[in-house]
Amino acid sequence: MVHEELVQLMKWKQARGKFYPQLSYLIKVNTPRAVMAETKKAFRKLPNIESAMAALSNLKGVGTATASAVLAAASPDIAPFMADECVQAIPEMEGSDYTAKEYLNFVNHIRKVCDRLNKEQNGCGNKFSPHMVELALWTHHIVSDLQPELLGKEPRTAAPANGGSPLPSDESNLEPPSTNGNGKLGADSVNEDTTTSCTEDSMDAKAASPATPATPASPSDNSDSAFSTPRAKRQIEEASSAEENSLGDSSDASALPIAKKLRKATH
Repeated sequence: MVHEELVQLMKWKQARGKFYPQLSYLIKVNTPRAVMAETKKAFRKLPNIESAMAALSNLKGVGTATASAVLAAASPDIAPFMADECVQAIPEMEGSDYTAKEYLNFVNHIRKVCDRLNKEQNGCGNKFSPHMVELALWTHHIVSDLQPELLGKEPRTAAPANGGSPLPSDESNLEPPSTNGNGKLGADSVNEDTTTSCTEDSMDAKAASPATPATPASPSDNSDSAFSTPRAKRQIEEASSAEENSLGDSSDASALPIAKKLRKATH
């Protein structure tokens, strides 16, 4: 195996399983000569998997799982790849620590399955290899997770991302804020979204909006009447006096009650 092939193998392994950035760096540190020498030595040790694993361990960044991938690429009829999904499918290997000893145990389980399947095929001509069984276990795990209905299982229902409650719709944002009974906003309704920030944009918006015209008070309202101010009283008295003087010589007597009404309005 050449150096570039080992680098590509590590990329494949990292993309398929857990990603460790330091492994990609360590693999590239190996010299092309070292990669060629150690992989040749390992392949010559086959079918002795234990000796082949020991030779591959001399390369930087090559652990048990990576070494099993190298051996599976070189000799799929002898060595399966020690994938996480395949290890999880074997009850006896729960909590594996990924050592050379554990890999040999993994190979023994896979070979037993191969022997059983090859006996059950009744001479159909197809022979199962350790690599084929490993691929079948991996595929079953992935399909069970992504499309379990293909295996006759009930599809998994994914929980909502916000902790079990349905996602809010656009219409929910149009609901009126809660009030405290007298038409005023309650304390819960006032949050960061309802407060306005004093920015240049907000100030420009206020200046651009037309001012609301003031509504004159009704004369019948005694508390807020326009006639109740001293200035208004003075103006009314002056107007009434002027009106009386102008009407003194007039023959129209109906104007006098108007002046009297204006005086009463000021008191």
